Amino acid sequence: MFSGSPRPRRAPTWLAGLVAALFAAAAPADAPRLATLDWTLAETLVALDAPPVAVAQVEAYHAWVGEPALPASTLDLGLRSQPNLERLASLAPERILISPMFANLAPRLERIAPVSSLPLYRPDRDTWTEMRELTLSLGELVERPAAATRLIGETEARLDALRRRLGETTPPLVVVQFMDRRHVRIFGDNGLYQAVLDRLGLDNAWDGPTNAWGFSLVGLEALAGLDARLVVVEPYPAGVRERLDDGGLWGHLVEASRGAPLVLPPVWSFGALPSAARFAEQLVSALEAGDAA
Repeated sequence: MFSGSPRPRRAPTWLAGLVAALFAAAAPADAPRLATLDWTLAETLVALDAPPVAVAQVEAYHAWVGEPALPASTLDLGLRSQPNLERLASLAPERILISPMFANLAPRLERIAPVSSLPLYRPDRDTWTEMRELTLSLGELVERPAAATRLIGETEARLDALRRRLGETTPPLVVVQFMDRRHVRIFGDNGLYQAVLDRLGLDNAWDGPTNAWGFSLVGLEALAGLDARLVVVEPYPAGVRERLDDGGLWGHLVEASRGAPLVLPPVWSFGALPSAARFAEQLVSALEAGDAA
């Protein structure tokens, strides 16, 4: 998964405490004081109108997740894998939320506040069902069960509407994200993108194996022979897009694509309902624009 940006400098203890106090004074009285290292939990909390007071790697969240945006007042906890525990303690959160990916940090985090670990993308579980369950669990945690139910209903209604906008002749798709000039993540079973394709009634040309997050790392040659339309999810690694010249293997894949390849802005592939809705919106809009071109 994404490894993140360089570790931010640690603020002096007195400054972190002052910022925390100012934030507490500005926060709504009924807002639960939650902190999280996990962007999937963060995006869902924002969508439930219960944003966390602090999130790890805020700038990278906005680069990779994008929307829903974190409030400007959200404090940065440093790296997700190495959070600034001093700053976190100064915030005095009521609870710290993590995913199982960060379970090794739980003993240290529990010295600061109770820790809740909420799973997603478990093997042999339906991804969409898990995203619904995660939303409901967070709704209970922040005492907004009605907001959680509403988010589920609105997301599913939106995807149903997007499905009706699609033509009946949409070819199978193959969804990839570049890791370097010759390797991509290719997305399939047990992932967010696949869950969205299923809800939209679209076929995925990739039926190969995937990992716990719904992708496999393959060379570009693995895409050869797939009868599909290419979908590329940004961001590109530095310098990669400029080097994908038409004379190489990628150029041949583009020529074989069933329609011009679609390039989508970044969508957090490890996300929950907010990312699912965003991916669906961008994919359907791109398909419509590509068909009209």
